[in-house]
Amino acid sequence: MIILYSFLAVAVLGGLFGIGLAVAAKALAVEKDDRILAVEAALPGANCGGCGYAGCAAYAEAIVKEDADITLCAPGGAAVARAIAEIMGISVEVSDQKMVAMVHCRGNRDTCTYKFDYNGIRDCNALYALYGGDKTCSFGCLGLGSCMKVCPVDAIDYDSRGNVVVDRDVCISCGKCVDVCPTGVMKMVPYSADYIVACHSIDKGALVRKYCTVGCIGCKMCEKKSPEGGFTVEDFLARIDYDARGSRDEAAAACPPKCILRVSSLKPDLVPVTALQEENEEA
Repeated sequence: MIILYSFLAVAVLGGLFGIGLAVAAKALAVEKDDRILAVEAALPGANCGGCGYAGCAAYAEAIVKEDADITLCAPGGAAVARAIAEIMGISVEVSDQKMVAMVHCRGNRDTCTYKFDYNGIRDCNALYALYGGDKTCSFGCLGLGSCMKVCPVDAIDYDSRGNVVVDRDVCISCGKCVDVCPTGVMKMVPYSADYIVACHSIDKGALVRKYCTVGCIGCKMCEKKSPEGGFTVEDFLARIDYDARGSRDEAAAACPPKCILRVSSLKPDLVPVTALQEENEEA
């Protein structure tokens, strides 16, 4: 009989506590703004953090509660910004031009000289903190893959020569690789770009020739050969204005160090990273 009474007492108490919790949950519930849910649903769900918030849910809440800029979602682009604008009942002007990351350097052990052999942790920022990196060129790609580690979609890898390359068809434009790169060699360009100047050095041409065979020497040949191609040379480095619609083919063909490269040719060869690490260590 005592056991029965104990069982009934526990059952009654459990029921009362359950009812109490249900009532408390309903009374203390905080209703979530329907707009937050709608904005979150409109976002791509990449949770890349490129917008500056912890993820899509945090960004959606910031848009509704803090009037955050609705154009910060690079992976979603113009379409997502317009969808959010409709949800929020506001107007927005955004460009449909997608931007992607590109590595503006092709310097490696076959084409560039090095100051010392580095045997530390495989992190570009750690290497850069040591005398600006192991390359004689302090502007180039350090090649240790810090950008690969932060890329949320694995769009960055090595090619067969050990150069870091971005697959523009996979890139979601989050910009995390740009932020982590210590030398600034990772830059955003339009997805529609036909060429890039694969160099970031602003040293004088005579100096560049001494340490890199594929570095821009500021010769202005690109300006002369493709005057309508948007090439300008400042601080001994060629740059491209992608708003210019003229041909850039002649400039690329005439470039002495061949550092004007067609973007469509820049794709990772998916060489295993471990193999490249072993090769670099042996070098």
